[in-house]
Amino acid sequence: MKIAVEFPSVVYREGPQGAIRLAQAIEDIGYDQLDMFDHVVMGHPADGRPAGPYPPKMPILEALMTLAYCAAVTRKVGLGTEVLVLPQRHPTLVAKQISTLDTLSGGRVRLGVGVGWQESEYDAQGVDFSERGARMDEAIALLRRYWSEDPVDAPGPFYPMKAIAMEPKPPQGARLPIWIGGSTPAALRRAGRLGDGWLAARAAADLEQARRDVDTVKRSAEEAGRDPAALGFQSQAAPPPRSDDTAAKRFWAEPQQVAAVAGRLRDAGFDGVAVNATGMFQAGARSLDALIDALGAHHEAIRREVG
Repeated sequence: MKIAVEFPSVVYREGPQGAIRLAQAIEDIGYDQLDMFDHVVMGHPADGRPAGPYPPKMPILEALMTLAYCAAVTRKVGLGTEVLVLPQRHPTLVAKQISTLDTLSGGRVRLGVGVGWQESEYDAQGVDFSERGARMDEAIALLRRYWSEDPVDAPGPFYPMKAIAMEPKPPQGARLPIWIGGSTPAALRRAGRLGDGWLAARAAADLEQARRDVDTVKRSAEEAGRDPAALGFQSQAAPPPRSDDTAAKRFWAEPQQVAAVAGRLRDAGFDGVAVNATGMFQAGARSLDALIDALGAHHEAIRREVG
């Protein structure tokens, strides 16, 4: 079972050297994957806009810039997004950014994408929130073309282009993995139809539903003429706790609990589990040394549980 860690934006408080130290510690501990959370902006509650699940002033480092920074100071850990809100970005620029990151990291990138949930974030970037599903499908196809074809032609309707070149291609080419996040029926079908894997956020909260969701992804792959056995499945052990959720904070303070969840996810059909470093920070690992120690303890406990 692969173990990923969601890199905490709060590390910015430790300065550039703190981020370097944490990225290198994640690799040295033995994590398989370093993933970055993504939001460009957060909307404050306003008329017609309810409060979201996160504080609007929550610090969030830009995902691809942070991954590039981590790539420069690591050698082997996988680098990914969990997940990048793809439809609010133009896929031509994303294709170039990911191709460059894959090139300079030596082919270590896994792109996780989702449609997002925050309409105000789309509004701030001038993109129609209601088109996000259709834009997502078109963008995924276009990314793969940019990474493997020359010239690139695309009919649109959102991103039409003719006879376009993009070099260098990423080392992984069109095989660069694109994993789909989300738990809606549309996201699950998309993961099977277009993705290389499914990234779940809350599968551990309802394992019976998680098993059904894994089956939906695999069935969608079969219906699209794809091999379901080639797909990967990763879930967070749990999302970061809310500020007033004492029980959730206790969870991230107890590696054995997290390891037990990893074992249950494996039994439900997942071959990857993600731990949330922000959750550990909220649970009391407030210094960089304490956070690194916590990450080490969680990794050791999960490895004992799942091998």
